[in-house]
Amino acid sequence: MDLTLIWKALLIGVVEGLTEFLPVSSTGHIILAEEVLNFQGPPGKVFEIVIQLGAILAVCLLYRAKIWTTAMGVVQREKPATRFAVAILVAFLPAAIVGVAAHKYIKEVLFNPMVVAVALIVGGIAILLIERFAQRPRIKTLDDVDLKTALCIGLCQCLAMIPGVSRAGATIMGARVFRVDRATAAEFSFFLAMPTMLGATVYDLYKNWSSLSWEHGGVIALGFVAAFVSAMLVVGAFVRFISRYGFSVFAWYRIAIGSLALIFLYF
Repeated sequence: MDLTLIWKALLIGVVEGLTEFLPVSSTGHIILAEEVLNFQGPPGKVFEIVIQLGAILAVCLLYRAKIWTTAMGVVQREKPATRFAVAILVAFLPAAIVGVAAHKYIKEVLFNPMVVAVALIVGGIAILLIERFAQRPRIKTLDDVDLKTALCIGLCQCLAMIPGVSRAGATIMGARVFRVDRATAAEFSFFLAMPTMLGATVYDLYKNWSSLSWEHGGVIALGFVAAFVSAMLVVGAFVRFISRYGFSVFAWYRIAIGSLALIFLYF
């Protein structure tokens, strides 16, 4: 097994796990990392799909208690659980519709390092503005998220179709605009990520099935484990951090990385 390929796969798996649920754009970081590391060949598309599954599995495991109680509550027709489940479904639908309709255009036109660099900078500025002018929260628990707010968050998630915007960033900042407190906004984003990322993964598999190859299965497995472990480590720490310090540090990070990417691309 090629040692260079192994460490590149591990590094990109870690990048996926660390950034998937932070407002910094995992897709943007993966595109930039693959550009810098020249990771364009094997193991190919299946690698990107599998490391996303690793990150999804991590957040599902971390929030398994809430998933279970919600599922049981829906079966037993309990109002809080049913309302939360419906809110996630409502928030998921806009991105599902737009993603299917614009999938080809997004992949062929927008997936390039220049778009990512600009989107990182613009998104960082947007986070700073939202943090500065956000109104006092009115929603402080997941069960308090109403359907109108869920729909608005779902519409914001559509912005994340642009690589570099960040799915987590769009949904968390969208929630903050609609007066959801920081921790609840982050956790709602995590739960919304489950159907969104799973749906995107299934759709990617469907669209690319004929070209997928499980060659270099060991490298793919290493990327999966790296994404899973790093996501497990970052999610809980992220909620505690933003509850205390807010999102500004992520905004400045985005601006710095986007600026460095522009300089790298220029030279």
